[in-house]
Order: sequence, then structure tokens, then C-alpha cells
Amino acid sequence: MTTQTVPTASTTSTDKGVSAPQGLKTGQPTTALSGGVTGADQPAADRGRTSIADVVVVKVAGIAAREIPGVYDMGGGLSRTIGAVRDRVPGGRPNVGRGVKVEVGERQTAIDLDLVVEYGVPITDVAREVRENVISAVERVTGLDVVEVNVTVNDVHLPEEDGEAPTTDSRVE
Repeated sequence: MTTQTVPTASTTSTDKGVSAPQGLKTGQPTTALSGGVTGADQPAADRGRTSIADVVVVKVAGIAAREIPGVYDMGGGLSRTIGAVRDRVPGGRPNVGRGVKVEVGERQTAIDLDLVVEYGVPITDVAREVRENVISAVERVTGLDVVEVNVTVNDVHLPEEDGEAPTTDSRVE
């Protein structure tokens, strides 16, 4: 299986003489997983081209990471705050890509994840399970080889943060 990065819109030249795709946001290229061929004499499955946008890899990785017990949330402090506001807006959808960054090459991808874990769970075990689940899901869904998944735990969610009373007894009366 060969992959190649292809623009999905026409190109226009910039002031430095480099072609840039029109209509694409920066960092939003697609990856063609099959070059495809044309012609009625070719098998039906080979006629045409399959392209996967980077945002697809972001969403698959985000969903797979959230499936692991012990992962409370994803993203840095500011992105979680914005996400909380966004989730409360009527009609707003949760951003499954929050806390996920990807680099997609021709046949491979590298993924960076920012996690918030529940207090009390073994962080190294959660990170290992997240890594395994993300690699499995991304490779199965996209066909890309995942070369690395870097996990950064940037916060721990405490039970008191949900408004619960602390479970420890006081040493003083």
C-alpha cells in the first residue's frame, strides 16, 4: 500500500514561488492511501483514489484515548476551559480532538496526547493502555503506521473538584 500527500483543491503560487493549496487550512492536508487507476478494465476496488484528512487521525486518536478508564479529560487548561463553555452551549458538540496533535506523512503518523487522569490511578499504566488503544485504532481505521504516541499528563483530577466532600478524616477536632 502506498500513500502520498495530495492537495484537495487547486494550487496557487505564493510570493516565494511555492505552490500552496487554496481552500485548505494550514495543517489540514489529506493523505492519499491509494493512488488509484482509471479504466473500465480495472477491478472496481482499484478505480479511484482514497484520501484521509489529518483531522480524521485526530478524531480517531481522541476517541480511542478517551475509551481508557482513568482518563478524565484531554487538553491543556485553557482548551479544557473553552471546551467546558462550548459543551454548555445548546447544540454544541464535544471536541473529540481536544488534546490531540498529529503529524501525518506518506505512510506514517506520529501522535501527541495531553491527558488529565483521575487521582489514584497508576499513570504509567493508563499511559500504556492509551498508547496501545490509540495505535490499534488509528492503524485499523486509517491504514497508516503509527510510529509513536507521546503521552503528556498535565493534570490530575481530584474528587473534590466535582464538589464532593473530601474522603479523608481530619486529624484534629
